[in-house]
Amino acid sequence: MFHWGRNKKALDSLEIASPIPGKAVELKEVPDPAFAQGHMGGGAAIEPAEGKVYAPFEGKIAHLMDKSKHAVIVEHRSGVQVLIHVGIDTVSLKGNGFTAHVKTGAKVKQGQLLLEFDQEAIRAAGLSPLSPVIVPDGPEAVARVEIHVGQQDDGHNGPLMTVYLKS
Repeated sequence: MFHWGRNKKALDSLEIASPIPGKAVELKEVPDPAFAQGHMGGGAAIEPAEGKVYAPFEGKIAHLMDKSKHAVIVEHRSGVQVLIHVGIDTVSLKGNGFTAHVKTGAKVKQGQLLLEFDQEAIRAAGLSPLSPVIVPDGPEAVARVEIHVGQQDDGHNGPLMTVYLKS
């Protein structure tokens, strides 16, 4: 969903839907200091209710971790990128339990299935399925990121976060 400024010419904020059904929690709850301390950017984490990752908005796949399939970066037309990182330390699974439905460079529609993952395989390996969803630091277009945590997300409870863009 897009919000247009008063002049109707420029996008001033972008609502980002939760890409993974589940409960949104604060990044500080992630058992990885790089995410928990915000070193990778602002965002939230999802306690997955199911093992599927959907496109949070219409855009393109800026990068898919091809071998491990545990993370994907989706880019909006405004230049805003969102990193969806399934689980913690799941790169160590080398793609076992993960299925990618897209490739780097693919155009995607909001709600399109991007990845599937086996939560039980993640847990059986002694890893957490808690999944950070962040707006990486660096994009000059981003003024601030507002997180909406605590809701159980079934796709209809509003956005996971709102990204405010610099004018």
